[in-house]
Amino acid sequence: MLIQPVVLSGGSGTRLWPLSREKYPKQLLPLIGEDSLLQATVRRVEGIADCELAPPMVVCNEDYRFVIAEQLRLMGKPGSIVLEPTGRNTAPALTLAALAASKHATDPILLVMPADHVIIDIAAFQRAVRQGAALADGGAVVTFGITPEAPETGYGYIQSGAAFTAQSESARLIARFVEKPDLATAQAYLKEGTYFWNSGLFMMRASVWLAAMGACRPDILAACQSAWTSGSADGDFIRVGKDAFAACPSDSIDYAVMERIAKQVAGAAALPPGVVIPLTAGWSDVGAWDALWQVLPKDANGNVAQGDVLLQDCHDTLALSEGRLVACVGVSDLVVIETADAILVAHKDRTQDVKKIVDRLKQQGRSESSIHRKVFRPWGSYDGVDAGERFQVKRIVVKPGGILSLQMHHHRAEHWIVVSGTAKITKGEETFLLSENESTFIPLGTTHRLENPGRVPLEMIEVQSGSYLGEDDIVRFEDVYGR
Repeated sequence: MLIQPVVLSGGSGTRLWPLSREKYPKQLLPLIGEDSLLQATVRRVEGIADCELAPPMVVCNEDYRFVIAEQLRLMGKPGSIVLEPTGRNTAPALTLAALAASKHATDPILLVMPADHVIIDIAAFQRAVRQGAALADGGAVVTFGITPEAPETGYGYIQSGAAFTAQSESARLIARFVEKPDLATAQAYLKEGTYFWNSGLFMMRASVWLAAMGACRPDILAACQSAWTSGSADGDFIRVGKDAFAACPSDSIDYAVMERIAKQVAGAAALPPGVVIPLTAGWSDVGAWDALWQVLPKDANGNVAQGDVLLQDCHDTLALSEGRLVACVGVSDLVVIETADAILVAHKDRTQDVKKIVDRLKQQGRSESSIHRKVFRPWGSYDGVDAGERFQVKRIVVKPGGILSLQMHHHRAEHWIVVSGTAKITKGEETFLLSENESTFIPLGTTHRLENPGRVPLEMIEVQSGSYLGEDDIVRFEDVYGR
């Protein structure tokens, strides 16, 4: 049977600020090991026994398209990337994926995975997927319920019912979905033994999902079909019709279909059976810093330290540094996160409230809510290392073959100094090469372009000067990336 991995990459992860930000959310970060969470999600399906795997399909916001494409390329996992013009929650995202999968294969089984979750025991996960694939092959809609380890109030729950088949006693019919409970209710669920955490992992045939959407939410299905038929291919990306998708109602997989399957809503067309498979695999949705602390390896005092960190007489503390030295003395149950432009210090029991800081930053119009000092582009990256009145300094890295757009600025001039590598410069009517320790000046209003024709990264220092230095002072004439 053919399994189509579908990775839903739409979350913003604001509770993991300042590492996770709106324009570079947690699924793109290497929080556990060297892989980003998205890369780890794609990698954990490798080698599932007795199953054929299609190349991964990622459904994501347009803002993340180049970073995701680059992360898949680095893995050697070219796949399809379906772009959402605007966020409409998980039900429309999965519907687009089902429509896309139906065009390239004969009704594959969709393995639907959020891009920002952690699973430690890959073997246990793959065993559950094989079990789910057999049930999905027979027409069921399968979800995976995480065996609860504590009375968690931050997760939704699934109550399991009778065994689905005599041959697969662990797979149970879904009795109902439950919203995040209070502590007393969560304790009762844990004691009762038939409740599982809702993982957001699903398996079903593409045709089964589309039929279920037609029965439960025909308005969403119609909008997605219209967006799909009015879309087009754009290099590595699949674009859907912007206006049609903007008109699509927003709804989650659970609300749109799964709860209706569990209830078998009166008056609805016949729906497929809903099945929950128990999963004990070291799962976490890494929803906040305390959840990350729980899944990372700890020292004898319960501490997690990453980067340039010194801990003295500390206990149960998470300290992460992206650059500067972080030193903690005599503290317990703290979260200390250092980035180039922001530092977070929080009690481990209050990490859910980090979102309130992000909300305040947005209200104040501060860029730290949405972008890092280092910004990734399809051609490479830039890092704003200094700024003052009428000047700004950036460190620019252009990957081999990278080409910036042909552009000009109304309000600023630029001075470029090559630190390493070779730069191909277009300045007005001139085209020339610069090597290490050479520089050029781009006067205000001059059409220009920067390229890396070499085989090693090009590193440059850019000094901007002028009356306005915002990123929106760019007039593009040509752009190989279609921006």
